[in-house]
Amino acid sequence: MSMFGRKFRGRRSAGRTILSLAWLVFAGTAFAQISVVDDTGKTVTLPSPARRIVTLAPHAAELVYAAGAGAAIVGVIKGSDYPAAVKALPVIGDANALDLERIAMLRPDLIVTWPWTTPAQVGGLRERGVAVFEADARTIGGIADDVERIGALAGTHAQASTAATALRGRIARLTLRAVGSPLRVFYQLSDVPLFTLGGHHLVSQAITACGGQNVFGALSIPAPQVSVEAVLAANPQVIVAGTDAARRPAWLDNWSRWPALDAARDRALFVVDANLLHRPGPRFVDGVVQLCDALAMARRATGRAAAPAPIIGPTTMPPSDAPSSATAGGKSR
Repeated sequence: MSMFGRKFRGRRSAGRTILSLAWLVFAGTAFAQISVVDDTGKTVTLPSPARRIVTLAPHAAELVYAAGAGAAIVGVIKGSDYPAAVKALPVIGDANALDLERIAMLRPDLIVTWPWTTPAQVGGLRERGVAVFEADARTIGGIADDVERIGALAGTHAQASTAATALRGRIARLTLRAVGSPLRVFYQLSDVPLFTLGGHHLVSQAITACGGQNVFGALSIPAPQVSVEAVLAANPQVIVAGTDAARRPAWLDNWSRWPALDAARDRALFVVDANLLHRPGPRFVDGVVQLCDALAMARRATGRAAAPAPIIGPTTMPPSDAPSSATAGGKSR
């Protein structure tokens, strides 16, 4: 073979090597991409695990911590209070307005939010190339799915999988062997105006799991306003108020003014912690326990066949996090 032939062959071999290396680099980059589908059906893709996360809902921070990625959170929204570590993080706005300049300074590679936090501003962040995962579980089991998918995006799949499995186990044990017909339940958010929750809300699913029936379950609006007359017509057997830290509001006992109302006659007026039950995060199950306890007490108080209380352990969180703040807040007093 001529010298020219040997040189050509060497160059061709070197070219193949370069192309092979280039392909390996490309393939490695391509296969390193992470893609999941969020609760709104959008595909969220990252070139590598998220290292800087901003959460735009209190439950979003709880989900990220449950997924084992709490150390990656660099900014939170006002109202984020669990676990305790989030209280020391920069606050970048509230549900009505975000500080976009501060968010830009934090350089997030992932935002975890839900559809109700300034959708226009979040859409603008997405257009600028920031990955956005919207966590708005449509079922109680979907909360565990969110933990797992956030873990995939943050590169903490092992921790997230363990937490999600434990959460699914607790959710599976929510099914109660309620005896007799479901109790008619009115879930009250506020007094004036009078707001409740519709049938598509997770709390309505929780009421069903506890052996109850949401008297406004036919309404598709997540949080509809209703009238006192509509509540009296529905004649609930149990009224449950969801309040911050399960503090009993004065307006709950105002129902005693209507003694013909089943719930008032039987004093079946209870309170649960809204911080647990109104957030579609890992502690939602703790809120369901409170709700089930309230309905079980209502059955006992009225002499109806009792539904056994759920046997569910505490919420699983990373060891560094604060313990669950779930409290039994359902007793009338």
